[in-house]
Amino acid sequence: MAVPSSTLWPRGSHTEGKHLVLQNYLQAWFPILGMGNRNGRILFIDGFAGPGEYEGGEEGSPVVAMRALAKHSARSSIEAEVVFLFIEQDPKRAAHLEDLVDRWGRKLPRTAEVHVLQGSFESLMDELLDHLDEQEERMAPALVMMDPFGVKGIPIRIIQRILGNPKCEVYVTFMWEPINMRMTTPEFEGHMTDMFGTPDWKEAIGLSGEERKTFLHELYRRQLKANGAKQVVHFHLLKGAQLKYSIFFGTGHTKGSDRMKQAIWKADPTGDYRFRGGEQTQMSFLGPDFVSLQEALREQFGEAGWVSIEEISEFVESDATSYHTGQLKSKALKPMEQAGQIEVDESTRRRRLSYPEGCRISFRPQRLF
Repeated sequence: MAVPSSTLWPRGSHTEGKHLVLQNYLQAWFPILGMGNRNGRILFIDGFAGPGEYEGGEEGSPVVAMRALAKHSARSSIEAEVVFLFIEQDPKRAAHLEDLVDRWGRKLPRTAEVHVLQGSFESLMDELLDHLDEQEERMAPALVMMDPFGVKGIPIRIIQRILGNPKCEVYVTFMWEPINMRMTTPEFEGHMTDMFGTPDWKEAIGLSGEERKTFLHELYRRQLKANGAKQVVHFHLLKGAQLKYSIFFGTGHTKGSDRMKQAIWKADPTGDYRFRGGEQTQMSFLGPDFVSLQEALREQFGEAGWVSIEEISEFVESDATSYHTGQLKSKALKPMEQAGQIEVDESTRRRRLSYPEGCRISFRPQRLF
């Protein structure tokens, strides 16, 4: 997508999907990190915030994030200070966003703060992280959204610095179309190397079609893992069969991976989005095939003998599958037990087709003694 020259511009056809996933994830993220005495402060950083709305009045990501907190059912229980940092390089768009923030500020809890920073994401994040390093402090738990036009301004070294702080996560737009169209342009080379953190992306120049697409997506996933993300979930936004762009989510925790997958599954009412976790192939939400989940469980635990429900849940919540733990029992274990494909240690549960804490399961027929 070309960089708009106007302050406002029409919303792209797949922007709604990206924002729905963000909204769904924040619905879980705010209370998990903000309730109790876990954290005194949490941050939502939008690195390419834009003007806050589109030409037709649709909400931009800053408003999506503020509304997620303002209208959260648990807002009165969120004790942590919630700080929104909206970074926008264009002065006119930053000023427009300031006006929206002034209106939204009154709807937020008293513990919330909103700051609009005019400047480049890369320079301002370096400044923030340098200051924390000088003070020998860590960044507060944060979700950092990076949604640029193209690949400029999101070098992997910045992501590495962010993920070097515990409880910090990244939500990054991977703009496939401009990457594919311009990757052979000489002036684009430096931006690509910065984004991937390696010149290995050049191997894709000799590839085409799906082979090129798969290579670059897998390279970026590996680079996120090499630079601090213990878990990486990504999903694709398509128009028909054409890939427009992808979202990569990097976190240090399997529970973050699980919550993001829940947010993705919840966001798609039409089957028009795609996602995958780990090495799995693309999968549509429309008519999901849970046989793939059952096969993944057999492959992972088929030779393991008895395994606990906790071990199984941890595997499903990780980026090794495209599924989330809310689907495990009803969509996988229950039908597998009914089909005689698993055996359950009856001494670890009180009733059939239930899988409580401490329950032990074998994915091969096995005697109990």
